[in-house]
Amino acid sequence: MAKFVTGKKACAVNPLKMSQPIGGALAFMGLRGAMPLLHGSQGCTSFGLVLFVRHFKEAIPLQTTAMSEVATVLGGLDNVEQAVLNIYNRTKPEIIGICSTGVTETKGDDVDGYIKLIRAKYPQLADFPMVYVSTPDFKDAFQDGWEKTVAKMVEVLVKTPEPETKRDPKRINVLPGCHLQPGDLDELRTIFEDFGLEPSFLPDLAGSLDGHIPDDFTPTTIGGIGVEEIATMGDASWTIAIGAQMRRAAEAMEKKTGVPYRLFERLCGLGPNDEFFMFLSEISGREVPKKYRRQRGQLVDAMLDAHFHLGGRKLAIGAEPDLLFDVASMLHEMGTHITTAVTTTQSPVFEQLEADEVLLGDLEDLETLAKERGCDLLLTHSHGRQAAERLNIPFHRIGIPMFDRIGAGHRMIVGYRGTRELIFTLANLCIADHEANHDVTPDTWKNPWDGDGHGHAHAPAVTPTHGTAVSTSHH
Repeated sequence: MAKFVTGKKACAVNPLKMSQPIGGALAFMGLRGAMPLLHGSQGCTSFGLVLFVRHFKEAIPLQTTAMSEVATVLGGLDNVEQAVLNIYNRTKPEIIGICSTGVTETKGDDVDGYIKLIRAKYPQLADFPMVYVSTPDFKDAFQDGWEKTVAKMVEVLVKTPEPETKRDPKRINVLPGCHLQPGDLDELRTIFEDFGLEPSFLPDLAGSLDGHIPDDFTPTTIGGIGVEEIATMGDASWTIAIGAQMRRAAEAMEKKTGVPYRLFERLCGLGPNDEFFMFLSEISGREVPKKYRRQRGQLVDAMLDAHFHLGGRKLAIGAEPDLLFDVASMLHEMGTHITTAVTTTQSPVFEQLEADEVLLGDLEDLETLAKERGCDLLLTHSHGRQAAERLNIPFHRIGIPMFDRIGAGHRMIVGYRGTRELIFTLANLCIADHEANHDVTPDTWKNPWDGDGHGHAHAPAVTPTHGTAVSTSHH
């Protein structure tokens, strides 16, 4: 069990965390024909827009109520009204998702009240789907914004089924956490369908931000789950939540529709996937397909091959709680020591993390602790690359943003295949680091007795892979 420690610095020197409204906006992007709207200044929206464009390398739909100093003091009703009307008339969305920001939360704008007034004033908007989520960016983090937004979607958009409604045994609801990329969702969809199940993902970033090019330009999201499909999620037989952050949405779904849920806090690693596949076999009534039995064997072999390179490594990781827990736990099972862990917000999963402590801090904390504790592997998002250079240790990018590499949205860590790919990537980083920092030539492997005539070795002691040390002592 890891102890959760809150940093005492007066400010974030090199921020690790991102704000709640950004997480909420990304969740809305998993809906078809959606237009996320940040209720705040233009700068708040510009930051999120640039961040997502750099990570996904795609056109990102994101609008703002453009609050000025005067509007913030007097109240934002006019700005919200004008923004909603402009979006509705010009972009023809299927849904508008509104997230608050720090400036409007400090003022205390009653956005739910604003929406009621706008619906009463404009008949065409009376039944138009609009979802508002309170996401002040002066508290909590990216994962919290995603969590609150998905839960609010369930509460507002999912219809309570009639008492006589029969549940579809093949249909399941899937609530993925923000630590999963579109590539992860594509892999999960394939797994579910191979069991004969019909998944409905909420949100579905694999439909909107998977990098496909539409036939025609649209100013809203170009894919994802539709509002009408969300409304019928109460007809499913099960809800599968992935990541501890999705417990809230799963409980909201069960409360509103009666659909039972199963929470999987991890899907990276051998044990978690064994549990996951056995559950799918149970609810589908089918045996695990042969291809996944083969993939499991391939993962076990990859773990055997890679543990020579990952075992004993000291890990420094900085990420959102669910991503940190998922990846770090898998590496712990590979023999890696979780020496330094820095995160963005509190989470119950830290009670299960095999580390001494988890620090609520920034990238400066991550670098400082990694140096003090002799870490030799660093995992965080792209803003950690300078720290890795200064520390001169292998660096692997995880999470958002990942702006200095392409294909970020297609990476995956779930399932047997995703776990195997991550293990190979990290092991190869360690091998490359060893080759770069240890000039292995025939000269460096000289017999230690062929030294300077006094029995002094030219090369350090060699430890064979079978673990028996070779002594270079001269008696």
